[in-house]
Amino acid sequence: MAMSVGGDSTEKPMSDINTTPLVDVMLVMLIIFLVTATVAAQSVTLKLPDVRFDPTTTKPENVSLSVRGGSGDTCQVYWGMSPVTHDELLNRAVENLKAEINRQGGAGNPDLELPEVHIRGDVNTPYKCIGGTIYTMQMAGFAKVGFISEPPPGQGVTRL
Repeated sequence: MAMSVGGDSTEKPMSDINTTPLVDVMLVMLIIFLVTATVAAQSVTLKLPDVRFDPTTTKPENVSLSVRGGSGDTCQVYWGMSPVTHDELLNRAVENLKAEINRQGGAGNPDLELPEVHIRGDVNTPYKCIGGTIYTMQMAGFAKVGFISEPPPGQGVTRL
């Protein structure tokens, strides 16, 4: 607020508000809101793919795991058809990976193809069971972990 007190007794004090700083602040805020509003409103138009199930090519060296929630707060993990505990899963996975690497000529082989882990999870399985299994297999050295699903009944499998 600006106020002028003059030396002349006939002048009366000026009591007008200096609005220049207010206008500057408002213009800056307007620009900020315009920029953020356009950024927030923009979206990339996408057509998400239809759900189609490609048949899985299973290699004999791939590891097939089934995971489901057990009684209480436990998790049940099956290697093939045999149940395994967390420690057994880790040890068996490390042994399996070492055997496969040795079978293919050792870690120095440039054409080395590591096996994959295929996890089949029950619909009602808690996330901690699936996540724990993924983490265990990654700790063992498996780089590729995938999920196996089934198409809904009555829906055929189509290739893209």
